[in-house]
Amino acid sequence: MSDMHQPAPPPQPETSGFARVLDRAFGHPSGPLGRLGGWVMARGNAATEHCVLDLAKIEPDETVLVVGPGPGVGLEAAARLAGRAIGVDPSPEMLTLCQERCGDRAELREGSAAHTGEPDGSVDVVLSVNNVMLWADRAAGFAELCRVLRPGGRLLLSAHEKWLPVSRHVLADEAAAAGFADLQTWTWEPPGFAALAAQLRAVKPA
Repeated sequence: MSDMHQPAPPPQPETSGFARVLDRAFGHPSGPLGRLGGWVMARGNAATEHCVLDLAKIEPDETVLVVGPGPGVGLEAAARLAGRAIGVDPSPEMLTLCQERCGDRAELREGSAAHTGEPDGSVDVVLSVNNVMLWADRAAGFAELCRVLRPGGRLLLSAHEKWLPVSRHVLADEAAAAGFADLQTWTWEPPGFAALAAQLRAVKPA
């Protein structure tokens, strides 16, 4: 049975400034803080990005969609494996960093998990690393990702467990409600000092 969680309390006024700083650095990176956030993400997320890619088992003829690629470390690696790689990010700052890293190896557009800009059934693999906690509407995000996946396509998601607003089991329930099947969830400890990662794999039914 999935864990039950009470809704998180609203942020207190004294933390709102800090929350805005975090959003500018990591949620919707912009300006100098956005560049700093990109630097942190490129180093802190790299091991998890490569772990998720290994789990995805991408084939050379497949299309991969990376949600929230940040500075593009995982997107660049995916582009070297896939026939087509797409990155959608709400931050123009991060899209610029992706362009600098990936060049013409990946397609980039402003978007989000809930608004990818992809046609129905056009993607084989969706990857999401350390951004599900920033989705404005997780139900809409999971529904959109299920829509753009081809039957049999797979979703690989990883996020710092301590930053999740709900447990990884609840995330799995939300993915199932959006139409995903064959759900698996587990934790993974990245090398170094990175936080414990909650990971999820799901498949769009054929």
